[in-house]
Amino acid sequence: MAKSSAPKFEVPSEMRSFAEQSFEQARKAFDSFFSATQRAMSSFEGQAAAAQAGAKDIQHKAVSYAERNIGASFEFAHRLLQASTPDEVVRLHAEHVKAQIESLSEQARELGRTATLNHGKPRQ
Repeated sequence: MAKSSAPKFEVPSEMRSFAEQSFEQARKAFDSFFSATQRAMSSFEGQAAAAQAGAKDIQHKAVSYAERNIGASFEFAHRLLQASTPDEVVRLHAEHVKAQIESLSEQARELGRTATLNHGKPRQ
């Protein structure tokens, strides 16, 4: 096979060195960018998981409170059925309303504390 008579193309060593340095800098910049993106995603996932856990905690408490409140309403209805005088009905109603207001106030405070604690957790 005959050798080609075309002139051999050579990249000057300075240009090759510059290109290699530029390539290496670009690769390092990309690696740095990619690492920062991964850290940001991990942080976001951690925050999302914490928010989701907090929302689940609030949801469980709210369901628990609803069950208690419904139970109290059934108990009140049962007592009303056993009342024998209008005065007793009025007394039972007043007691039920007072107990429910206290209960709902405490539940609202507890939900507020839970939401504040979950929202105010330190971010990682």
